[in-house]
Amino acid sequence: MNTTPEPAVDVPVIDMPLPPPGTMGPPKEYGRLRRECPLARVRLPIGATAWYATRYDDVKELVADPRLIRPTINDWPPHPGQVLGDEPGLITMMELEGPPHAALRRILSEPFSVRSVRSRLPRIRQSADRLLDPFVGGDQPGDLVVRVLEPFPVMVMCDLVGIPYEDSEYFLPRADAALGALVTLNEGREVTSQLREYVASLFDRKRCEPGDDIFTELVRACERGLLDHESAVNFGLSMLVAGYRTSTMFLGNAVLTLLTLPGEYARLRDHRDLLPGAVEELLRYVPVMNGVVVLQAVEDIELHGRTIRAGDVVLPVHAAANRDESVFADGDRLDLCRADNPHLTFGRGAHNCIGSHLARAQMTVCLEALFDRLPGLCLAEGRDPIWEDDSPVRSPLTLPVNW
Repeated sequence: MNTTPEPAVDVPVIDMPLPPPGTMGPPKEYGRLRRECPLARVRLPIGATAWYATRYDDVKELVADPRLIRPTINDWPPHPGQVLGDEPGLITMMELEGPPHAALRRILSEPFSVRSVRSRLPRIRQSADRLLDPFVGGDQPGDLVVRVLEPFPVMVMCDLVGIPYEDSEYFLPRADAALGALVTLNEGREVTSQLREYVASLFDRKRCEPGDDIFTELVRACERGLLDHESAVNFGLSMLVAGYRTSTMFLGNAVLTLLTLPGEYARLRDHRDLLPGAVEELLRYVPVMNGVVVLQAVEDIELHGRTIRAGDVVLPVHAAANRDESVFADGDRLDLCRADNPHLTFGRGAHNCIGSHLARAQMTVCLEALFDRLPGLCLAEGRDPIWEDDSPVRSPLTLPVNW
């Protein structure tokens, strides 16, 4: 496979759209690209180029197209002096293909099912209250992201999977480096072996000290021959790299959105019956998935009169698709009562997000806990959130609030 294809000479290359500084976005170019250039050629922050798809129908088809696979950050883009196989791969469930992927999903279908997630709702709420107890009794203004919204999904994930929460100081910065590989490619590759070693050590620990968690179930599945050890490691990497970080971003942006738009926080607080639909609308509206799904063609694909060559990389932009006016009336407006909401936030096809029910539960429980414990929550006057403006994936690093 040619891993360094050159763009066709008649296709101009533009810089990858980024949200305006100090905001979550979405990038202002989305609407124009959907109308005028639904399959654009973009230059990524790491210097490589990729196809950039922004229309709903295209994104919906591309994310489920078997001709597109997800490369690891070790395999794409190639770097000088690279020898294939000279580095341990950072393979998560998104990159895993074929029978190993199917076997892993079969084993995980029950712990991530609606029924199992519902049974864990009291424990999820306990995690939220454990963080809110000292926050509510602390000084004002307080940083809601650092104190509550960021650690909450980590705590839930650790409890479910069987990862010691006290290890988060070790794995969080390394996982962020891997997740941010579109910007910090070299750093993302450097932490790969460290994350793999950490996951392997957790499985060794579960063999000696089993618990009521997913890692223990995977150890037992390996012992029964239902799963190979490498696939179990792939799941562990999935949880460390993506099992919580997207949730922290969605939570930060969702709460900021509700507090910024007049009356929306109070409206949901006082009308909890709106919450299920409101969660779906926030998942659609919050533009976290700004080109972070990287897919590579294994054969030529024709789209909008252009040829995606084998080896080309495609970014199906969920956040742009979720604002497509042909599917979502007034798509750039938050409508907490939106009835028809077929958003693509969790993807589709063989690699749709297995944690979608857990993600919905976390957002619902977190919002309910905030409404109960901080009914008067508001943004702290004169204390703007801090943003990491170089990242294509944007959420507030801090969120000063009063209550």
